Amino acid sequence: MFDPVPIGEYALEHAAFLVLVIGSSIFFSALAALNVRHGRETLEREREWVSDQFGVDDPDRVSAYHRIKTRLGQVQSWFVLSVVLLALYTGAFASLVEWFEGLGYGSVVTGTAFFVVVMVGMQALSLPFDVYDTFVVEERFDFNNQTPALFVRDLLVGLVLSVVIVAGLSVAILWTIHALPALWPAAALAIFAAFSLSMLVVYPRVIAPLFNDFEPVEEGALRDGVERVFDRAGFTCDDVYVMDASRRSGHSNAYFTGFGRTKRVVLFDTLVEQMELRQLESVLAHELAHWKRAHIWKQFGAGLLRIGLALVALWVLMETTWLYAMFDLPATAYVGLAVGALWISPLLQLSSPIENRLSLAHEREADAFATDVMGDGEPLVEALSRLTGENLSNPFPHPLYATFHYDHPPIPERIRYIRRMGDDVAVDEQSNTDVVGSE
Repeated sequence: MFDPVPIGEYALEHAAFLVLVIGSSIFFSALAALNVRHGRETLEREREWVSDQFGVDDPDRVSAYHRIKTRLGQVQSWFVLSVVLLALYTGAFASLVEWFEGLGYGSVVTGTAFFVVVMVGMQALSLPFDVYDTFVVEERFDFNNQTPALFVRDLLVGLVLSVVIVAGLSVAILWTIHALPALWPAAALAIFAAFSLSMLVVYPRVIAPLFNDFEPVEEGALRDGVERVFDRAGFTCDDVYVMDASRRSGHSNAYFTGFGRTKRVVLFDTLVEQMELRQLESVLAHELAHWKRAHIWKQFGAGLLRIGLALVALWVLMETTWLYAMFDLPATAYVGLAVGALWISPLLQLSSPIENRLSLAHEREADAFATDVMGDGEPLVEALSRLTGENLSNPFPHPLYATFHYDHPPIPERIRYIRRMGDDVAVDEQSNTDVVGSE
C-alpha cells in the first residue's frame, strides 16, 4: 500500500534525525521517572511537614496522583511519536502529501488544508488519553465535575476554533513564504506577534465565554478586598470576574489578561471558595506584579526571540534538499515546515531552561512584590500551600526535572523565600515606626 522510505543514501541524516527525536524523548522520559521517584521519596521523608503545611491528610494521594498523571503523559507522548515515525518511514506521510498535491489548488490552499487535517488528526490521537484523564484519573481523585455531554461540547467547540486559528495562521505564513522567500521568517514572526497580542484581547471577550460563564464582582467583601490590593499596588482595573471553573474541575487558579483598557481579572470560583480573603488578596498581588514589573512584556519579547530563532532554523532547513529527499517528499513550503518542525521541536525542549530562568526570576520578584503589598508574607505562603494541597501538586520536583519543566520555583523554595522577604518587610516597618516614634 505504501512505499517504505529507503535509508541508504541519507543514512547520516536519518541517524541524526532519530538520535535527536528519539534520544530527546528518552531523556525526558528518564527525567519524568526520576522526578516521580524523587517526589515520592521526599514526600515520604517529609510526611509530617507536608500534612501540616499543605493540609494534606494523606501524602500518598499526592504521590499517586503525580505518578498516574506522569505515566499517562508519557504513554501519550510515546504513542504520538510512534505514529508520526511510522507515518514517515512507512511512506504513509509521503502518500498523504502526494494526495494533497494532486488536488492542484496551489501551495497556500493545499498547505492550509494539509495543516488543518494534520491538526485534526493529532487531536484524534490525543482524544482517548483526554477521555481517560478526565473520566478516570481526574474522577478517581475527585477533581472531575464534567459530564460526557459537556466534554463533547467543549471538544467540538474547541475543534472549530482550532480549525479557524490553524487555517488563518497557515494562510498568512504560507503566503509570506510564497511572496517573501528571502524575508519570510521576519514576516512570520510579525504574524505571531500580532496574533499573540490580539489573543490577549480576543480570548477573554470572545473565546473564553464560549466555555465558561463570567460573573462580575461588583460589591461585597471580595470586591473590597480586590480594590484594597489594587490601591496598595497602584493598579486600576474595573473588570473583575469570577469564572465557573467548578463546572468542569475542582482545580483552582486565577489569571490576568489583556492590556490597557482591556485588562481584566479572572478568579476561579473554586479559588474563591477555598481561600480566605487575605490569601486571595495575596494571590492577586502576586499576579499584579507581573504587570507592574513589565514581566508580561519581557517574557513576550523573550518568547518572540525564541520563536524567531526557531523560524530562522526552519528557514535554513527548508533551503536544503535532503530535508525533503530523505523521506521522498516534494520540496514545497508546507512540507518543509512540517518536517522541519520535527527537527526543531526537540531543540526547543532542550533549550527551555534558558527561558525558564527568566520566568523564575520574575516569579521571585512577584512574590517579593506581593509580600511588600500585603505587608506580610504569610498570606501568600498560606495561599500557595492551599493551592498545592487542593490541587495535589508535587511539592518536591527533582532539581534536573525542574530545570527543564518548571517556570515557577518549587513551592518549598518559594515558602522559604517569601518568609525571608516577610521578615525584611517587618524589619523595615519596625524601623520606620521607630523613626516616627523618635520624632
